[in-house]
Amino acid sequence: MSAAAETFDYIIVGGGTAGCVLANRLTASGRHTVLLLEAGREAQSLWVPIPAGFSRLLTDPAHNWRLWTEPEEATGNRIIAVPRGKGLGGSTLINGMIYVRGQPQDYDTWAQRGCIGWGFDDVLPYFKRLEDYGGPATRFRAKGGPLPVTEVAERPILAEAFIAAAGTAGYGRNRDYNGEGQDGFGYYQVNQRQGRRVSAADAYLKPALSRPNLSVRTDAHVLRIDFDERRAVGVTARIGDRDVPFRTRGEVILAAGAVQTPQLLELSGIGDPAILQPLGIPVRYTLPGVGANYIDHFCTRMNWRVKQPVTLNEQTRGWRLGASVLQYLATRRGILTLGTGLAFGFVRTRPGLEGPDVQYFFMHASYANAAERKLDRLPGMTVGVTQLRPQSRGTIHAVSPDPMRAPAIRPNFLAEEEDRRAMVEGMKIARRIVEQAPMDPFREREMAPGPECRTDAEWLDFARRDGQTIYHVCGTCRMGRDSHAVTDPELRVHGIGGLRIVDASVMPTIVSGNTQAAVFMIAEKAADLILAAVAAPHAIPA
Repeated sequence: MSAAAETFDYIIVGGGTAGCVLANRLTASGRHTVLLLEAGREAQSLWVPIPAGFSRLLTDPAHNWRLWTEPEEATGNRIIAVPRGKGLGGSTLINGMIYVRGQPQDYDTWAQRGCIGWGFDDVLPYFKRLEDYGGPATRFRAKGGPLPVTEVAERPILAEAFIAAAGTAGYGRNRDYNGEGQDGFGYYQVNQRQGRRVSAADAYLKPALSRPNLSVRTDAHVLRIDFDERRAVGVTARIGDRDVPFRTRGEVILAAGAVQTPQLLELSGIGDPAILQPLGIPVRYTLPGVGANYIDHFCTRMNWRVKQPVTLNEQTRGWRLGASVLQYLATRRGILTLGTGLAFGFVRTRPGLEGPDVQYFFMHASYANAAERKLDRLPGMTVGVTQLRPQSRGTIHAVSPDPMRAPAIRPNFLAEEEDRRAMVEGMKIARRIVEQAPMDPFREREMAPGPECRTDAEWLDFARRDGQTIYHVCGTCRMGRDSHAVTDPELRVHGIGGLRIVDASVMPTIVSGNTQAAVFMIAEKAADLILAAVAAPHAIPA
């Protein structure tokens, strides 16, 4: 590596959720120099701050890597979209802004599996530190953090009817699913302030950009990690038509996300020799868990035709859309403040469970094409159904030594019987809720899967043909102390000095809900771990 290479105390690879948090926290004292490398650019689209703009951004290659799964027989040999945010802010630029911590037992399970320091009591202070909650401060909630968390402001009549129908079916109202317990129905909490999206870049990175010890390079695609023996000493990034080396005195921190972090490790020679050698990549260090343990939330979308013109399908066309735009510009209220979920539900599909195992996403809209987010022309509504703790595991692996080629994403959805059972039972409960009396004035007919779907086999067939990922990719570089773990509980890569991973890939198991809140928390805790290790000797972790 050239002696002229710029040198920093820390190099962060990836300017997404975790990268933005780390850039802020590691530079706050002024004592450490930090370089943040992001393959995308600063967000430019006018749609980014408008919550409803997600529907356009999910298919925008300027803000989305537009990745796809490999076709798999269990899901009808379809390729399924796996959107990943591109640019400073990462997936918080294009996601639905839904904020769900998960259940305490999610994190207690991590600790029980050897990830000491990651139990719920350990991580709760970090959740509280990061949020500026719009409700009352409690033992579980806090105000004053960088990230606003507020309940969806709109109360459409159809959503009210859905929540009432859940009550009639025996499922109570829950005013704060991130508080005492998750069970019940109500309105989602989102990362918004005054009707505008607040991304990780807004909350964490922008306040730090004026610090002289922070350098940010965009359009910088990291090609590989550079080593001196078994210590990471920097990275090489492609900027324009040049391959530019950067060096670190301290650590390289991978925050490229659960798709691209394992790919970058493999391109750098760290992973399973059975994967690397056929690609012609020299093996630097054997870690068979790299790219394994891929977990994601699989979701079906049940929808109904609605009798009355009270849905987004007709409210986003013609003069009504124009009126909604004017309303938003004047008041920051209305349908343009809505993301991917309006009303939530968390239920248990069988007795004996510690907590809910199915999550619902209600929206007073239905899609003619869910992958492209194109709404029906006639009034409709949708209930998304997802299993919270899937047992199926897939893989994400490099397919070429070319860093510009996307990895192969193989989710292996519905491989486990419990996953199939929970999805089927969750859909049955959703139908039962919508059939309750409060929905009678609105429910015309079930369109998908349709009333002819009755047997478990028919429900499962619908899931295989219709289901999509809901973009909660995690687990591909999981932490732990066993032979297939990639990092230790301090998030240091096993066997390699000066290399740490801080993103959703380190999750041993998936959390019970949308994953972005957990990624914010992981990055907050990681910043403390990194700063606490500053005075420690640079030893290669076991």
